[in-house]
Amino acid sequence: MKKTSFPSLLCAVTLASAALAGCGSAEQPAKPTASTAASKPAQTAKDSGIVAWSPCTGLTGPDGKPVASDPGVECGKLAVPLDYAKRDGEQIDLALIRVKASGDRLGSLVFNFGGPGGSGVDLLSMTAKMFAGVGAGYDLVSFDPRGVERSAPVKCGSVEKWISLDPASDEMDQAAKEFGASCAKDSGKLLPHVGTVNAARDLDRIRAALGDERLNYFGMSYGTHLGAVYATQYPKNVGRFVLDGALDPTVTFAERATTQAAGFKQAFEAFAADCVKQGCDLGADPAAVRKSIETLLYGLRDKPLKVADRELTKGLADTGVMAALYSKLSWPMLEQAAAAATKGDGTRLLALADSYNGRKPDGTYSTLMTSVLAIDCVDSAERPGPAEIDQVERETAKIFPLMRNGGLGSICAHWPAPGSDESKKIDATGSAPILVIGGKGDPATPYAWAPKLAAQLKTGVLVTYEGEGHGAYMSGSSCVSRLVDAYFLTGKTPGQNATCPAA
Repeated sequence: MKKTSFPSLLCAVTLASAALAGCGSAEQPAKPTASTAASKPAQTAKDSGIVAWSPCTGLTGPDGKPVASDPGVECGKLAVPLDYAKRDGEQIDLALIRVKASGDRLGSLVFNFGGPGGSGVDLLSMTAKMFAGVGAGYDLVSFDPRGVERSAPVKCGSVEKWISLDPASDEMDQAAKEFGASCAKDSGKLLPHVGTVNAARDLDRIRAALGDERLNYFGMSYGTHLGAVYATQYPKNVGRFVLDGALDPTVTFAERATTQAAGFKQAFEAFAADCVKQGCDLGADPAAVRKSIETLLYGLRDKPLKVADRELTKGLADTGVMAALYSKLSWPMLEQAAAAATKGDGTRLLALADSYNGRKPDGTYSTLMTSVLAIDCVDSAERPGPAEIDQVERETAKIFPLMRNGGLGSICAHWPAPGSDESKKIDATGSAPILVIGGKGDPATPYAWAPKLAAQLKTGVLVTYEGEGHGAYMSGSSCVSRLVDAYFLTGKTPGQNATCPAA
């Protein structure tokens, strides 16, 4: 397979874990408007609905190292209630970032890049140039949702042991109990108030603070769930919405685990075939490629690889492999990392896992791996027992042995905060049309979820991308980018069931 720069592909993996044939058009209601309040000088006042903008500090790049922000990029904070049942009670600050429109301004376009638990502040800083087309007409805005990084982050002691475990290990249940207890100790007051329903309420506060009559929104991966919940709560406030890499909020833990296992199996098979086609260091045919990686991963159960003063465990190696399957751009890196590990050098595979897990060069972690658990467990009332978790593990093993696990079952079974199914109830009747994009080769949010989400919304307009990778806009498809940019800038929606070919 063609060799590719490891640092550049590490960036691709980081962003992926966070981017026209048969397309007609129809007019969307009036173009988005922004009140003059958005251009007034910012003031600081607790829960005033005003964002105090200033130059950004403390931004990080895809390698976790500090970076300086570009000119024209601003950061700010917005106070919101910790508990929306007590709106005049304790407040928390949401961290925001804004890149000013480069042309005639239509309003603001708010991004959520997924996770849940991804830092929108850092990710928009990294990716703003990829959205230059829509950036001509919009201030590009993102934020760290509540519980994430700079916005009242969820903390759970040390995550190193937790992320190093093999998900199918006999130790997982006890580790989940201990990890949940550490989260209760460090973030107990916060845990009941994270989750998608409250994040949607925050999103409407952001809309108001930006001065926009309607929210214009680009949600990717988990961001599609947040957008769907917002549209359900505030259908009349929906402006131009794109949901890319659609998640079906109604799936159970078991359904999510098995559907994703099938998605990652499909992605792995596509990777193996492409690797052989390009000339693969892992085997002469797809079966040999799979055998090489299986042998590597299972060998790490009993004999982890030393990498400096750390170890590449099976759990970390599993994460590294799955992270590289998110995007076709990172397939060459998977080949290089796995081939090196089969020869005793686990450096690159560990780096893939570290990128996905939010590990920084100094050995500390972002809140990604704690935030994702806190949000997902609060977003569901399910608390599966050991028998159900074991059954899911057996089913995922049948589908794709490399991804044998019980999904979120183990940790949510012991989560110290109650869950609710409110965020699973989706119905945006009365909203403007919402573009829902699904990719045929998407491993993390499999295509079947896109038409389901579009149907639940009642106002969804389905767009199908025929290519590989998690998320269509950042896949390199000019068809998808033209369609989405035109929708945001002109209000023209594609015809129902529009399709874009693989990039």
